Amino acid sequence: MKSYKHLFFDLDKTLWDFEKNAEATFRMLFSEYKITEKCNCTFFDFYKTYQKHNEQLWDAYRKGDVSKEFLHINRFSNTLKHFNIQDPVLAVEMADKYIKETPNQTNLYPNCIETLKLLSKKEFQLHILTNGFVEVQYRKIENSGISPYFTKIFTSEELGFQKPNKEIFRKALQKANANAEESIMIGDDLEVDILGARDAGIDQIYVNYNKTPHNQYITHEINDLKEILTIVC
Repeated sequence: MKSYKHLFFDLDKTLWDFEKNAEATFRMLFSEYKITEKCNCTFFDFYKTYQKHNEQLWDAYRKGDVSKEFLHINRFSNTLKHFNIQDPVLAVEMADKYIKETPNQTNLYPNCIETLKLLSKKEFQLHILTNGFVEVQYRKIENSGISPYFTKIFTSEELGFQKPNKEIFRKALQKANANAEESIMIGDDLEVDILGARDAGIDQIYVNYNKTPHNQYITHEINDLKEILTIVC
C-alpha cells in the first residue's frame, strides 16, 4: 500500500456541509428581507433560482471570466431580477449579509470530526485546499471546530490559481513542503478536486456522497469520510 504523509482536503461539500449551511442562512435572509412580500414567490423557488445563478457565476469565476466582486453581488441581483425586483441596494445588502452570516453555520458531514481526529493522531499532515473566499473560509474552519486538525490552509485567492488548474496544486505542495508522491487530494467535486489533482500527478479520494455514476479513472472513491482511514492507514 502506498504511504501518504500529506492529506489535502477540499472544504465545502467535503467536510463543511455547504448545502445545509447555505440553505439555513438563505432562509434567514428570505425572512429578514421579506422576499415573499416583494415577489410573491416561495422560498424554494427563490433559493433554486439563486442556486442556478450562483453555480453559473462560480463556473465563470473559476475560468477567470468574472471577478470575485461581480460574483458576490450578481448572484443576488440576477436572482432578484428574475422575480422582477429591480433593487441594487437590496442585492448588495443580501450579498454582504450572506457572506457575514454563512460562516457562522457549523454543520459538518457525518464522521468528519472523528475522522480528522484519528488521522491527526496518526501524525498525518492535514491541509485544506479550497477555492472559497479567504474571509469566509477561515471563519468556517474556525467556527465549525476543525481548525485544530489542520497544519496548513490554502485558498485559491492566496495561491493565485483556482482548482482545477494544476498550478494551485503545485503551489500547495510547495508551501506544504510536500511532494506529489506522498500526497493525496480528498474532495467531492470530480472535475475541480479529483481530475485537477490527477492532472497534477497527485493521488485522489473522490468523496462521492450521492454515489453519482461516472466513467473517470481515479485512485479511490468513498461515500463516507471514515473510509479515508482504510485507504491511508
